[in-house]
This record gives sequence, C-alpha cells and structure tokens, in this order.
Amino acid sequence: MHIGMKSLAKHVDIGYVGELDMARNKHPEETVNLILAVATRLFMEKGYEHTSIQDIINELGGLSKGAIYHHFKSKEDILVAVTNRMTEVSNKMLEEIRDRKGLNGKEKLKIIFKESLGRSDMDYIFTVAPDLGNNPRLLFSMFRDTVDDVVPLYILPIIQQGISDGSIRTDYPTELAELVALAANIWTNPMVFNNTIEEYYRKLMVFKQMLDGFGLDIVDEELLGRMRELAAIYLETKNK
Repeated sequence: MHIGMKSLAKHVDIGYVGELDMARNKHPEETVNLILAVATRLFMEKGYEHTSIQDIINELGGLSKGAIYHHFKSKEDILVAVTNRMTEVSNKMLEEIRDRKGLNGKEKLKIIFKESLGRSDMDYIFTVAPDLGNNPRLLFSMFRDTVDDVVPLYILPIIQQGISDGSIRTDYPTELAELVALAANIWTNPMVFNNTIEEYYRKLMVFKQMLDGFGLDIVDEELLGRMRELAAIYLETKNK
C-alpha cells in the first residue's frame, strides 16, 4: 500500500558560493522547489540508485553544490522531501475516505487499498524508489510514520467504526490496525525484501489469506494484480 513517509529533511549551512547562492538565500523556497523538481525528473528518468548529487547539480542551471547542501544533507534527504510532497496528497485521500459518509468500516478499508494502489503517481514512486534494505534510515522512517501517523490517524478510526457498525470484529483494534498497516507497507513492500516476483506474489497470497481470516475480505484479484504490477515495475528498474 505504501502510504507513509513524512520525515522532513534537515538542512546544514555550509556557506554561500557566488551570486546564485546569494539569490538562493533571498528566495530559499524557490531554490528548494527547483532542486526537488530536478531531482524528481532525474529519479524518474534514471532511477534513484543511478542518480548522483552531481547529476542533480548539473541540471540546476548554475547553482552550486552549496545550494543543495544548504537545504539537504544527502540524496536520501532529497528523496524524503520528494516523497513528502506525494505523501501530502496521500494523507488528504486517507482523511477523505476516513470521514466519508454512507460506508461501513470494512468498505472504507477496501477503498483505501484500491485508491492508494490506483493513484496516478504510484508507478512513478515504484520507478524511483530505492532499495530500502540498503537504506535503513528510510526504512525506519517508513516504519515510524506508519506506526505514529498512518495507524492512529486513519486506519484505527476506520477499524473502530467497523467494530461499531458490525462490519469488523476484533477485541484488539489497535493491534489489528498496526498489523494491517505494517503488513501492507513493509512486509509486502518489494522495496524492503529482496524477493523475486514469484516470491512476492506468494507473500501477497498469504497477506490476502490473513485478512480473510480476520473477516476482512478486502483484497480481490484486481488488487492483487495491481500490487504485483507495481512490484514488477520496481524490480525491472532495480535490475537495469
């Protein structure tokens, strides 16, 4: 599902170089937007792993390395900032589904899966995503964002509604919310484990069986196909 990574990149000031950096100091938001726009395009075209800081600098129209390192400590921080912008859109979607009228809790969970996977930028996310197994900082960020934000703000309230309306049965709503979110965002995330597409598909089948066992028959063949499609996009990019 991949619906959470909101850690903000911190900046370090390593000085100003030339007139362009002085201009950057006067308009830091414009500089950040330029860096992120260039990085986003390069991540899409070349992939995160194959894009260097120097590649980004070369596309900044004269801005120095200092302009980047004034705002971002590393390429990882740039990726986090790019992802943060996507996450803002995702969180608005989750909030709207959580508060939507006329649906029971289980129906809302199914819609979250469907709309999260069907977002137009998901192909892009899986194209530029790094190998999280080799990026422990980003992996831990995803874990904390899932537990600290996605679960309490979106998944848990929906499960609690489902308990109230009878569509979800559990005596442990918090734990179930964590299990569903972590399994969706991490255990079945091809960016975390070095699985083949066949191994990944078997994980999806176990994930579906687990949800069915809780009475949450919300993952159908269409969703399984979409999850496998995204995994294939990521693996194809990674293996280039």
